[in-house]
Amino acid sequence: MSSNVTPVPTSGYEAYEAAGELLRALSAPIRVAIVAELGAGERCVHELVEKLGAPQPLVSQHLRVLRGAGVVRGARRGREIAYSLVDEHVAHIVADAVSHAREVS
Repeated sequence: MSSNVTPVPTSGYEAYEAAGELLRALSAPIRVAIVAELGAGERCVHELVEKLGAPQPLVSQHLRVLRGAGVVRGARRGREIAYSLVDEHVAHIVADAVSHAREVS
C-alpha cells in the first residue's frame, strides 16, 4: 500500500468520516469517469484524455485530487506516469453508483 494512503478505520464514527472523504473525492463526474476507466486497468494521462474527451490539464488536475485522497497512485513508465486504483473496492462503488443512476433515469 502506498505511503500517502491513510488507513480506513474499521469501526466507530471515524469510519464514517473516512467514507465521507472518499465520497467527496468522487463528487465530480469526471473523477467518477476516471475511476471507472482505471477500474479496467492502469492508464496514462493521454489515454484518459482520449477516452474521456477532456482537456489534459483538467484530467491532470482531477488525478491530483484523486491521488491526494489516496484513491489512485501513479507509477513512472518511461516518460509517462501510469495511474491505477489503490483499492479495487472503489471501482465497485463507482460501478454500482453508475448502474444505480442508469436505473433511476
